[in-house]
Amino acid sequence: MALKKSELYSSLWSSCDELRGGMDASQYKDYVLSLLFIKYISDKYADSPFAPIIVPQGASFRDMVALKGKPDIGDQINKKIIAPLVNANKLSDMPDFNDANKLGSGKEQVDRLTNLIAIFENPALDFSKNRADDDDILGDAYEYLMRHFATESGKSKGQFYTPAEVSRIIARILGIRYASTTSSTTAYDPTCGSGSLLLKVAEEARTKITLYGQEKDATTSGLARMNMILHNNPEALIVQGNTLTDPKFKEGETLKTFDYVVANPPFSDKRWSTGLDPLHDPYDRFKPFGVPPAKQGDYAYLLHIVRSLKSTGKGACILPHGVLFRGNSEAEIRRALVRKGYIKGIIGLPANLFYGTGIPACIIVIDKEEAQNRKGIFMIDASAGFMKDGPKNRLRAQDIHKIVDVFTKQAEVQKYSRMVSFEEIEKNEFNLNLPRYIDSQQAEDLQDIEGHLHGGIPCADIDALERYWKVCPQLRKALFTEIRPGYLELAVDKAAIKSAIYEHPEFAAFTAGMNAHFAAWRATTSAMLRQLEPGCPPKEIIAGLSENLLAHYADKPLINQYDIYQHLMDYWTETMQDDCYLVSDEGWKAETYRIIEKDKKGKEKDKGWTCDLVPKQLIVAHYFSKEQEDLNKLAAELESVAASMTELEEEQGGEEGAFSELEKVNKANVSSRLKDIRGDMEAKEEASILNDWLKLANQEANLKKRIKEAEALLDSKVYYHYPKLTEDDIKTLVVEDKWLSSLDTAIRGETDRISQSLTQRVKELAERYETPMPQLTDRTAELEAKVNRHLERMGFKL
Repeated sequence: MALKKSELYSSLWSSCDELRGGMDASQYKDYVLSLLFIKYISDKYADSPFAPIIVPQGASFRDMVALKGKPDIGDQINKKIIAPLVNANKLSDMPDFNDANKLGSGKEQVDRLTNLIAIFENPALDFSKNRADDDDILGDAYEYLMRHFATESGKSKGQFYTPAEVSRIIARILGIRYASTTSSTTAYDPTCGSGSLLLKVAEEARTKITLYGQEKDATTSGLARMNMILHNNPEALIVQGNTLTDPKFKEGETLKTFDYVVANPPFSDKRWSTGLDPLHDPYDRFKPFGVPPAKQGDYAYLLHIVRSLKSTGKGACILPHGVLFRGNSEAEIRRALVRKGYIKGIIGLPANLFYGTGIPACIIVIDKEEAQNRKGIFMIDASAGFMKDGPKNRLRAQDIHKIVDVFTKQAEVQKYSRMVSFEEIEKNEFNLNLPRYIDSQQAEDLQDIEGHLHGGIPCADIDALERYWKVCPQLRKALFTEIRPGYLELAVDKAAIKSAIYEHPEFAAFTAGMNAHFAAWRATTSAMLRQLEPGCPPKEIIAGLSENLLAHYADKPLINQYDIYQHLMDYWTETMQDDCYLVSDEGWKAETYRIIEKDKKGKEKDKGWTCDLVPKQLIVAHYFSKEQEDLNKLAAELESVAASMTELEEEQGGEEGAFSELEKVNKANVSSRLKDIRGDMEAKEEASILNDWLKLANQEANLKKRIKEAEALLDSKVYYHYPKLTEDDIKTLVVEDKWLSSLDTAIRGETDRISQSLTQRVKELAERYETPMPQLTDRTAELEAKVNRHLERMGFKL
């Protein structure tokens, strides 16, 4: 049985994190990711004569497994596994598996390395063949682990990883997907870290392209090389060195130029010029623009990118917001870049996205090809679109898609994006700070003084809800009546606002229309999903599905198409992705398997059975609804009996109650007490109450027994029904009852949210102006007089 992709990642992380002990996550990641790398190349390339990477005899993962438990395991891994791999493939900076300071010594080291190797012996980690074309599960696992290590590594050590969401935006806004790429098309990252950003660019291209990367940190450059191989880009050229002082990619004495350049350099690098004479830079990176300040290296990296681009090249760089408005030499560089027309766009991102810092950043988009004809800079303020993810913020799928859509179409969206002319920028002295050009602040909810003085909801506040009235023009008349020019009052009771909206014929028609709209998409999508076959590419499936759904809801009133898109992407992540991988891997098979868990002593325990693609509840709902209904009735009866017992215990639990003599109310104690007071006429009432409780307890025990037997019988019926399922049955259960029904429920919730949002606003306005100031003044005076009278009666004079 194939392990779910999501479960594989989380189990890898949990197992590795458990073995980490006191080691810093930034160090431990080197061992975990190196083992993942060795496992991958052993499965994929061992014994292959024409492989892009050599696995020497005796240096495979299988040979590493043979070292488990040996007293010198660390030294043997270094000599027999790591050294041959490094020498054969010109790798470098692999971790030391015999480092006592990090891994411990003696038995501690032996146990830690033995257990770590055991994690990667999981049969699900057999990568001799990919699960589906273009879906490299191990490459994705590598990225998953890196993201978690970056989160755990803390402020100063998480910079080796650019969040995948930001990398995805950059890869898409470059436009490489729609370019005529070939193997000679080049992409370069001068500060490549672990290579995640560069790989996203490669993934976005329609053909194989050539990748180049340079990374200052030796260990991180090693991670990048491994990452390239794990993502099926073994030919990528990753070199170690300082890009600013010692750029490795050159053509003669000048910098090599590339079609695409991307980077996430260290923010405000204070040591950028160490070892460099910027005024006499041999590569002329600063001469045409100016030298960045000694303690702010942001523009040094940006100018390196500009110089490394071909005359038709395109690039993108992640930088702190300060580069948009800081003065002095940076202002002069900014002015020169704008006048050259090199800056195509600026995208402001939310704060706290990156692992090394909490400050907000932006993406500077460079495009040399259209520089001479450029008339302005397209700006996006996307700072408000994100979700909380533990201590960090994270871009959602809908945030990414909106940024890419708006940038690609150069669409002007109020409070979000606009094209800013060079003339306007020049008037602002080439200050590019986004708030100067885009007011992304939400409009203030103004208080109406006349409304507070004389009562009544201002018409202006109701007019502001125009988007609702366009869809339901008569609903406004049903909710409000005019009390004087410019002011309204509720035409329904405040408690009835929700029902008045939800049950209004126009809103009911809108809801029915939205349901029918989804049903139309569902019908065509169902037919497509039922055609999925083994080997289908899940990433292409979700790409097509999501784009189709997004387009289907474009320009629909009151509905945000990106919210609908997010529902699909969330469901994909939670459930549908794993299912599609199962279909791709095994076809439409509903196979059951036992759930075996090990306790701390290693003893196996059978926790029942399950089926991943077709969960039990789908079979129950579709084929055994009557049995489930009977079970529900028994459960309701049990709940009623339990409630009666609780009520009786609460009533009789005091000092004078029937249970006062009992240390604990249970069947044994109640029976014993009844035996003690048998024949005692004075305890007749107590005996009656105890007998009532005992009857309820017997009913409860009987119901529990019946429920247990019914559950076991139903479980057995369900289990033996699985082999009877045809492929068509499975498709109906999965596509209709599982996938599309879940989406239907989520999307129907959007119409509920629309009614709730309108209800909340109408109620808020009604309560705000329902009591005019004179009434409040009179009431205050009345209460003050009442207090004064009380005080006088108490002998106090005011």
